[in-house]
Amino acid sequence: MATITFTPTELEGAYIVTPRVFPDARGTFRMTYVREEFLAQGIAADYVQTNISTSKPRHTLRGMHFQTGAAAQDKLVRCIRGILLDVIIDIRPDSPTYCKHISVTLDAEKDEMLFVPKGFAHGFITLVEDTHLMYQVSYPYTPSAESGIRWNDPAFGIEWPSDYPLLSEKDSKYPDYDI
Repeated sequence: MATITFTPTELEGAYIVTPRVFPDARGTFRMTYVREEFLAQGIAADYVQTNISTSKPRHTLRGMHFQTGAAAQDKLVRCIRGILLDVIIDIRPDSPTYCKHISVTLDAEKDEMLFVPKGFAHGFITLVEDTHLMYQVSYPYTPSAESGIRWNDPAFGIEWPSDYPLLSEKDSKYPDYDI
């Protein structure tokens, strides 16, 4: 019996991932990653690092990040506290969904995760205070391969819930994407 459901998004290779919840009198149990079930879906990600990002203020925006070349990362993203709007952009030039993006609300009270394949830019904005995001990646953080796209690049028309989010200096200085 499957313990995880994969719902395709409009972007090729990206999925909403929902683990089955097993409740009892003590609480609940869920399996968030079962290698065989991911492989059966065609996802061969082998996670080598798990990260947790905490953001205190509402409307903290982190992104749009990606790693290039051999350091490109598959990501499995989950909100573990609070609520956030997660955004991904397909930047794979040969993809039928090239330069398209989606936004997904991830809520710690729900059991949805987002699988982000290699070749996508990823970012998020917190919708409430004290939000935590956990994500597993298939390649370690590599500063020399790090890159990004400015969060409000007009080429993508992403609708963020704030025109003045809290940004890091680095995120505010990413260039527009060269399509």
